[in-house]
Amino acid sequence: MKKLLLIALLASASGAHAEEREWTTYRKFVESIRLDRFYALPASERDKLDFYLTVEPSNKKLKAADMNLTVVHGGTRTALPLDDKSHLRMAPNPQWLAEDAKIMTTQGKGEKISVIYNLDAIVPEGTQWPYNKLMGSVAQGNAAIGKVAGAFSWFAPTMKSVLLTFDKPSQLTIQSRSGIKRFLSDAGNKIRLPADTALLKENPLVETSACPLQAELDSE
Repeated sequence: MKKLLLIALLASASGAHAEEREWTTYRKFVESIRLDRFYALPASERDKLDFYLTVEPSNKKLKAADMNLTVVHGGTRTALPLDDKSHLRMAPNPQWLAEDAKIMTTQGKGEKISVIYNLDAIVPEGTQWPYNKLMGSVAQGNAAIGKVAGAFSWFAPTMKSVLLTFDKPSQLTIQSRSGIKRFLSDAGNKIRLPADTALLKENPLVETSACPLQAELDSE
């Protein structure tokens, strides 16, 4: 599997260990990772896409908690909402951009922070949905890469399939006019669905035996 990683940004840290200092400005952060470009796309061009950042110390011996990233704006402090996987889902905040807010960190001197942005498909709710609701994300993702990444899109792979992950062995069924197609999960509880032009046009019903946990856009 080749997971989509569009841009990696390494920002040098400076100053004494555990002493809070400015890492970067909020505006520079937003513009460097093209967060503004993605959210500038019409909703109809990104409604099937899960866009998120992975923000971690470059030093694998450190933990995300060592970064302690906080946005300072208008006399107020707001921690960046990283989850337990160091993922950050955040639309640009116009007020923070207007105020030229700062992002502070407590990471040690000379350490760096890695910021990578990722593009997956949104997992449909439930265990039944129209084919296009999931698989329309492949074309939408490729189009978004071209518009958001710009020149960097030459280095990004072309998405061809969606890789579904389940928490247990599962089955997926597509009820099309040409017959019923069944897919069984592999040893890792994953099912790969290649984007099918005929099925995209027909838009048949898809049914799974369990709700998927994740839907990764993939180049295979």
